[in-house]
Amino acid sequence: MAVEIHQVRGRRDLRTFVEFPFSLYEKSPYWIPPLIKAEIDSLRPEVNPAFEHCELRCWLAKRDGRVVGRIAAIHHRAFVQRWALRHARFGWVDFIDDEEVSGALFEAAESWARDKGMTAIHGPLGFTDMDPEGMLVEGFEELGTMATIYNFPYYPVHLERRGYEKETDWVEYEIRTP
Repeated sequence: MAVEIHQVRGRRDLRTFVEFPFSLYEKSPYWIPPLIKAEIDSLRPEVNPAFEHCELRCWLAKRDGRVVGRIAAIHHRAFVQRWALRHARFGWVDFIDDEEVSGALFEAAESWARDKGMTAIHGPLGFTDMDPEGMLVEGFEELGTMATIYNFPYYPVHLERRGYEKETDWVEYEIRTP
């Protein structure tokens, strides 16, 4: 069955959006779940002050009525003005290992960004550098930290096939003391 993309509307959809990774990573010993209330609050305009200069759209991908992916896109007006780069951000991106699903999600975000006059989209990023950001490209067998996003090894493969390129390497070290 085809993938259907639905824009998140209302509290029930938002909760579904936030809770999707709990089922996706259910068997992963490396994923650290976020606090549900904190995630929901960060995506609500009446709670998060970033909405003073940001616009957000969230989408769910469904197949046979079951959620199989999610993505958010942010038009960060202050970033665009400050850096003179018409780049939207994508974040909160999770999906099953199916390129039809990831492709439909990214097409939704990319299309919305184009409609906003953006010439590029980059991420995973949140509203600010205080939000989790980045995509794991190695070290999938390590326990995630609160400062990083955990994802499965197929994520970067899907993005590379869509033409995305890695911009920066962020390195995390574990130092063991005797």
